Amino acid sequence: MSAGRVLVVDDETIARENLAHILARAGYQAQSVGDSRAALAELDKAEYDLLLTDLRLGEASELDGIGLLERARKLHPGLEVVVMTGYATVPGAVMAMNRGAYSYLAKPLNLDEVRALTAKAVESSRLRREVLDLRQRLKDRDSPPLLVGKGPAMASLLKSIAQVAPTSSTVLLLGETGTGKELVARAVHQSSQRAGKRFLAVNCGAFSEELLAGELFGHEKGAYTGAMERKAGLFEAAEGGTLFLDEVGEMTPAMQVRLLRVLQERKLLRVGGTVDIPVDVRVIAATNKDLAAEAESGSFRLDLYYRLNVITLRLPALAERREDIPLLARHFLLKYSELLGREVREISPEVLEILAAYPFPGNIRELENLMERAVVLAEGDTVEVVHLPPDLQAAQPQLRTTRQGGLSTLEENERQYILWVLEQTGGNKSRAAEILSIDRASLWRKLKRAGLN
Repeated sequence: MSAGRVLVVDDETIARENLAHILARAGYQAQSVGDSRAALAELDKAEYDLLLTDLRLGEASELDGIGLLERARKLHPGLEVVVMTGYATVPGAVMAMNRGAYSYLAKPLNLDEVRALTAKAVESSRLRREVLDLRQRLKDRDSPPLLVGKGPAMASLLKSIAQVAPTSSTVLLLGETGTGKELVARAVHQSSQRAGKRFLAVNCGAFSEELLAGELFGHEKGAYTGAMERKAGLFEAAEGGTLFLDEVGEMTPAMQVRLLRVLQERKLLRVGGTVDIPVDVRVIAATNKDLAAEAESGSFRLDLYYRLNVITLRLPALAERREDIPLLARHFLLKYSELLGREVREISPEVLEILAAYPFPGNIRELENLMERAVVLAEGDTVEVVHLPPDLQAAQPQLRTTRQGGLSTLEENERQYILWVLEQTGGNKSRAAEILSIDRASLWRKLKRAGLN
């Protein structure tokens, strides 16, 4: 398999052919041409990952290197461009970078530098194309919700969603806070035969028992103080569609009984009502708790657990799918650049290095928050280390030491970072949980699992 496609543009025949030969020996499909017209024609014939062009292309060329860079990037947004220059290196390089070049190479070329920079630029081009594809899918409102990722963990989850979606079976989603459980629930709904009906969601931990009962089952006029008229609940509103019950493990015992009855009989009673109302709703429930252990201990009804646990999907933590971090980071960069009207479109290698080593206790939600913050703070078109939160900037040496010191497991990486945050907060677990973008209960479970509680 080719390492990527590279087009070399240089008006010096021997120079361009030698460079193309060197790249071909490195595993790339390399083509070389002598002027801008031939380069644009070649780019139209085949999809290239990288354009390597000399800054000065001679009088016979219609465009110089900067002009070719601008035209090529406009016609092929996923293409990365590296300019080569032996003239006025710094000003020429700055101009090229300002016009959208990935980087530059100074002549005479250092072959090791050429190989290293080519590898990085080709990978950046591929990620750029994936992000552009993600943007197109985001614009298509009829497509299932966007689940970003290309690693084995995400591939397995997508396969499970495809198998589960066509059925009407109840689904239980298990995963840490911030892993995207509602997004998966929407994907199941949108890929099912119920896609034309409503998808409604409720966080069971955000309401008191009385309010949650009214939200889910509705109420009759006069059922309680303030019930001035009859109101249909979410089960009725989602008729024929899907109801997503997030944090179902937070339900009180009385609410668990009421939910169990609806799942068993497919009927409900409004609060204050006396007439059973049939409902046809698919239930997808989610929790970050170990619901099996809760059921065994009696904290959660065992019979309700069995009703919810017909099909279980486990969502991987971000630390279990590190290969997706660059793509996710660029996806969120694109999302918030568009939402906030910013022209931030790159992430520096140093930032990607930090993100790759960071344990992400807050999972995808934490990464999204980091990138939103970075887009807001970025002064140019690139996210730099200074745009990361102070605690993550301060953790950079710690993360680097951990990786180079041989502590290779994800658990140890996370353990070391949590210990560092606790140390910085003087042992204040509430503050530590806030910095880690998780709740105190999640922090307590992580500390217990790591033998630190």
